[in-house]
Amino acid sequence: MTEQSVEPALAGVRNFRDLGGLPTVDGRRLRHGVLFRSGHLAHATPEDVAFLHGLRLHTVFDFRNSADQALDGPDALLTDTRNVNIPLSDPAEGADFWRMVRAGDLAQLRSALSDGQAANRMTASYRAMVHERTDEHSRVLHAMAEDSVPALLHCAAGKDRAGLSIAITLLALGVHRDAIEADYLASNSPHRRYRVHRAKDAEGGLSAEVMELLAPLLDARPGYLAAAYDAIDERWGDVETYLEKGLKLTPETRERLRDRMLEG
Repeated sequence: MTEQSVEPALAGVRNFRDLGGLPTVDGRRLRHGVLFRSGHLAHATPEDVAFLHGLRLHTVFDFRNSADQALDGPDALLTDTRNVNIPLSDPAEGADFWRMVRAGDLAQLRSALSDGQAANRMTASYRAMVHERTDEHSRVLHAMAEDSVPALLHCAAGKDRAGLSIAITLLALGVHRDAIEADYLASNSPHRRYRVHRAKDAEGGLSAEVMELLAPLLDARPGYLAAAYDAIDERWGDVETYLEKGLKLTPETRERLRDRMLEG
């Protein structure tokens, strides 16, 4: 009998889920208990830590940069678990922008985010992660093929950097594109969404207008994932060439990855 996916109501960790059960194009499924995703672990409660410890994670991959970690804090420590920090964005990139998001007045927000600017920024960031972070994504996949599972992949919200890294992992495993997108979009569920913070004296606070301006930054949108796929096709021609030439995954490495993470 197939074990049920683990999706507890963690008090201090957002957007947590087990990817187990996702179908591959050759009729197999991802094993339960080998690949997890979430937002950061900095605010994990003692009960959350006890639950995570019970998963017997080999490695936690933290894709946050130093600015993220300064804002939210370091991950809660899990005993007998390796924590690997692989920033997927430059620590200085966007620091002023995110300070504006949290503390800017309405004029600043309108100037920076209106008329499609916020969505364009997100699309550009997904394309950049594909083009500029092949070494980092390759490192994660090779580590999981070698020994680093069960694994938890996370960033700050568990939506973009972790979301794309999970999507790339699932592509390498041969998971159906529809299933990859469905999991990606699951980050929009109300109980998983990132809780945006605004300074107490920030003009507009969390008003309807502010939330509408911020929405493209907080949503998981099909167009963002599509932009990543387009970036793959434009640079490498197709996913298989991207995996082989871009991420340096040999057939043997992919087979080890599949043996570790797929049923059957």
